Amino acid sequence: MPTPLLDIHSLTFEVDRHAILDRLDLSVQAGEIHALLGANGSGKTTLAYLLMGCEGYVPSAGCVLFDGTDLLSLKMHERAKLGMTLAWQEPARFEGVTVREYLTLGKSDCDPEPALRQVGLDPGRYLTRQVDKALSGGERHRIELASVLSVQPKLAILDEPAAGIDMLSINQIIGIIRALKENGGSVLLITHQEEVALVADRASQLCAGHIIFSGGPREAVDHFRGRTCVRCDGEVCNYVRA
Repeated sequence: MPTPLLDIHSLTFEVDRHAILDRLDLSVQAGEIHALLGANGSGKTTLAYLLMGCEGYVPSAGCVLFDGTDLLSLKMHERAKLGMTLAWQEPARFEGVTVREYLTLGKSDCDPEPALRQVGLDPGRYLTRQVDKALSGGERHRIELASVLSVQPKLAILDEPAAGIDMLSINQIIGIIRALKENGGSVLLITHQEEVALVADRASQLCAGHIIFSGGPREAVDHFRGRTCVRCDGEVCNYVRA
C-alpha cells in the first residue's frame, strides 16, 4: 500500500487526566474518502480539531504526518497552506465580508457561483450578502462547504453536524464529497449518517477514543449499527484493548 496522505500513530489527547483520544491509529490515502463513525462523545470532533491545530487541542503523545510532514509542529495557518481544511460543526461569522469575498479569498480568478449552486444556494441572492449573524446557521454551513469546494484542498475534514441532514439533502452531501474527490482531494468524513458513510472508500468506527474497526464502508456501518450507543460513556463497548 502506498504511503498515506494522512498517517496518525498512537495519538493521545487528555483533559483532566481523562483520555479523550487514546493511542489512536488512523490513515487516509491520497484520493480516498474515509468515513469515521462513532457515537456522540467518542472523540470524533476532538480528532478533527486536533488535526487542524485548533487552540487548546495539543496531544500528549503520538505522531501525525501529512504528506510526509510532521503536522503537530505546525500552526493552524501552516497546516492550511499544506492543503488541509476543516468544515466546522459551528461555522464562523465574518462581519463586513461578503460571500463573494469569502469564497474568492486569495483567488481573484475564482468563480464562486458553481460552488454555491452545488450547496443549494442561489448566487444571485447570496454573493453580495455578508457572512454574519443575518445568515442562519444552515446558510453559513452551506457557504463554508462552498468555500471548501472552491479551495480544492488535498484533505478536507468534514465534521458533519447533528443537524446537517436538515441543512442539506443526503444527495447534496454525497455530491459535495464526491466533487472533492473528483478534484483530486481526500476526505475524512465525520458523520452520524450511515447512508452518507456508504459513499466512502474505507470507513472506521471510533469508540471511547479508540479505532475499534476499519474496513469497507458497508462492514463498518454494520459494525457501528450493531455496537453503537446513543452517547459514548468513555468505555469501549464490547471491546477489550490490547
